[in-house]
Amino acid sequence: MSASKRLLYIANHRVFWTSIWRRKVTTWSPVGAAFNAKPLRRLDETVHFLPSQGLFGVPELNSPAGFEVATKKALKDTQELLDKVCSSPPGVVTVESFDQLSDGLCKVADLADFVKVAHPDPSFRDAAEKTCIEIGTVVEKLNTNVDLCRSLKNLLDEKKVLDQLDPETRKVAELFMFDFEISGIHLDEKQRKEAVKLHVQLLDLSNKFLMGSHLPNRIAKSAIPEHIHRHFATEGSYVQIGGLHAESSDDLVREIAYRIFLYPNADMMDCLDDLLKCRNKLAKLVGYESYAHRALQGTMAKTPGNMLPSLTAIDFEMMKDMKTKLNPHNVELMPWDPPYFSGVLRAERYNIEPSLYSPFFSLGSCMEGLNNLFTQLYGVSLNSEHPSAGEVWNEDVHKLVVVHETEGLLGYIYCDFFQRADKPHQDCHFTIRGGRQCQESGQYQLPVVVLMLSLPHPTKSAPTLLTPGMMENLFHEMGHAMHSMLGRTRYQHITGTRCSTDFAEVPSILMEFFAADYRVVNQFARHYQTGQPLPQNMVTRLCESKKVCGAADTQLQIFYSALDQIYHGEPQNRSTTDILKDTQQKFYGLPYIPNTAWQLRFGHLIGYGAKYYSYLMSRAVASMVWKQCFVKDPLNRDMGERYRREMLAHGGGKEPMLMVEGMLQRRPSIDDFVEALVSDLNPDFETFIMDSTS
Repeated sequence: MSASKRLLYIANHRVFWTSIWRRKVTTWSPVGAAFNAKPLRRLDETVHFLPSQGLFGVPELNSPAGFEVATKKALKDTQELLDKVCSSPPGVVTVESFDQLSDGLCKVADLADFVKVAHPDPSFRDAAEKTCIEIGTVVEKLNTNVDLCRSLKNLLDEKKVLDQLDPETRKVAELFMFDFEISGIHLDEKQRKEAVKLHVQLLDLSNKFLMGSHLPNRIAKSAIPEHIHRHFATEGSYVQIGGLHAESSDDLVREIAYRIFLYPNADMMDCLDDLLKCRNKLAKLVGYESYAHRALQGTMAKTPGNMLPSLTAIDFEMMKDMKTKLNPHNVELMPWDPPYFSGVLRAERYNIEPSLYSPFFSLGSCMEGLNNLFTQLYGVSLNSEHPSAGEVWNEDVHKLVVVHETEGLLGYIYCDFFQRADKPHQDCHFTIRGGRQCQESGQYQLPVVVLMLSLPHPTKSAPTLLTPGMMENLFHEMGHAMHSMLGRTRYQHITGTRCSTDFAEVPSILMEFFAADYRVVNQFARHYQTGQPLPQNMVTRLCESKKVCGAADTQLQIFYSALDQIYHGEPQNRSTTDILKDTQQKFYGLPYIPNTAWQLRFGHLIGYGAKYYSYLMSRAVASMVWKQCFVKDPLNRDMGERYRREMLAHGGGKEPMLMVEGMLQRRPSIDDFVEALVSDLNPDFETFIMDSTS
């Protein structure tokens, strides 16, 4: 068969296959149809006559060796820009050159940071890892480069020139100076070299810990009852346990998974100890009281603070009663129990079996819902585009073009949604390229991001069907993506999600509120076979069910946040496990299990070191924004435009609390944050928490 005939055959076959579902339902929009279609092998991989355009359209990245080429080019350009910055008179060009220098390195490093964890080819992952280390080392040296810092200081010290800068440019200049300061630019040469050495050491320790935190543990088959072997992966005479199996209905499966998966690993324990010591040493070297104080500069929280009081008493009592009812011979509530028994309580009260909902949440319908929501709020549409040869790393990756009704093309979102071997089981948003106004070309550099989920593949008889939790996660991650698309800043250093960590989660968590509102859900939730809409009472039950044991869920986040803060506070002469044990008892209440080390699975210690509280802070802000601005009409265009103007458009170019104040048209107090955090829990809890904090 000729190449052209084969292409025609594949195209026709695809149309026939996808029409099997569409015959029975109302017509999907183009983006909905694209995501509900069964993915076929890319035409460029089936017919080998199209040259590879390289990953993300970067020509050098058509092979692993291309990372070395891209790295060398970025470093060469960096040196040329460095000479330009250091020799130019102070002015706006100083900030533009700084941003251009940063952009050249970030475009390679950010792309490599994604490829090293997500590419299915180990040779690509290894090449990307080398690039991350090489560029990371250069960045740390630049952050202690005295001549480079002097050129920026000359700008900030010259009041007449500084006063002529627009607020965004001035903010970016201050942020670049802040990077110098926290890296130790004020130190003498010997201390600066020590700071760079510590930064490079941290890069290595962080990578080692992050990789190790996801590795499975194994145990001999003979050590556990034979009848539960089937719940775990096997390797010869061993059983491999790569997670907590928290949703299992079998008490023994949950217990064994918990004890084995969290069993201490001596190398990982040493790695975490070294990581925390190194962070503390660096913070002290550059003049901070602790690493937590260093990390919280520029955030909404500003300094480490106290956590909320315990919220869990009533929830744990309900779970214990349910466990007693189901298993009278094993009634003590243990740390491996809450996820399962909270689910049982929700299902019993509200009949929210996921299989009842999934047929209404096909991936295509959910994407159609997101497209409709963004069109109504912002005038933005999502259009599916077939990627070029070699542009994507796996055949089932979708490419979306984001277009505004009057502003035109805004950027690109690559959707890596499906499960595969060696892919992290974590829902993530990656910035591949930040948006910026390119002074050198006069064009706007469009942002590029990746959304990574772990959804099941479609089958021969059905598209990918999402559980309510999967649907909510999709909306959450798309909130990050739209922040990147709509944060159309002049400088990439502050584009989109490049803002304070405790603000970055606000747009994503706010999307969870939209995902739980029937007026939004009713626009897209249709049965994939019959086209019938999801009944309103099912959405109501689902929303109400989230309040069941919500206090325990929130308290778990408080425990994680407290542990993170303590680890990054003043060093303590005891093990990380002893600290975990005491913190768990104080902030969570369920007993510590001997010979376990949950902290070695706490991967957020890397990206969210001393900032894990950000999820709680962002949830409180999102709750306030939803209730004050969107609850009356979640599809209101005027409010959507205000949200974009006040919160999304600035990226990290404006103080986060000022953005919140602009949206709410008032400055929230600490009491407002606390009330917002607990207001979605059971009414009994809201009364309890208000009394306990008054």
